[in-house]
Amino acid sequence: QLQASGGGLVQTGGSLTLSCQASGFTLRQYTMAWVRQAPGKEFEWVAAKDSSGMRTRYADSVRGRFTISRDNAKNMLYLRMNSLRVDDTAVYSCAKYSRQRDPIFSELFRKDGYDVWGQGTQVTVSS
Repeated sequence: QLQASGGGLVQTGGSLTLSCQASGFTLRQYTMAWVRQAPGKEFEWVAAKDSSGMRTRYADSVRGRFTISRDNAKNMLYLRMNSLRVDDTAVYSCAKYSRQRDPIFSELFRKDGYDVWGQGTQVTVSS
């Protein structure tokens, strides 16, 4: 099970850190990802990091502003978001890859590779 938290209302240019608590499995054994969906828009990948920490992938829209990280000891996944923009407004969720073997880089954003999707947290960025 996954539960995201940390969302809220922030002004343009501000920062937020989202947290994702994993339960029922050992987070360090799996690739994990953050995704988002805004009203009326397509589902969008945000970031993914494999279990080894060697492969990290970011969407072009967030690269350089967002950082995905893991605290394996706490079974936690994080998303640090800086320089937030109005178009970052969305519900953010975390997801667990289905297999313990890490995917190749190109498959980090493959939706059918993930089997557990957490409840999201709302991030609203105001101008």
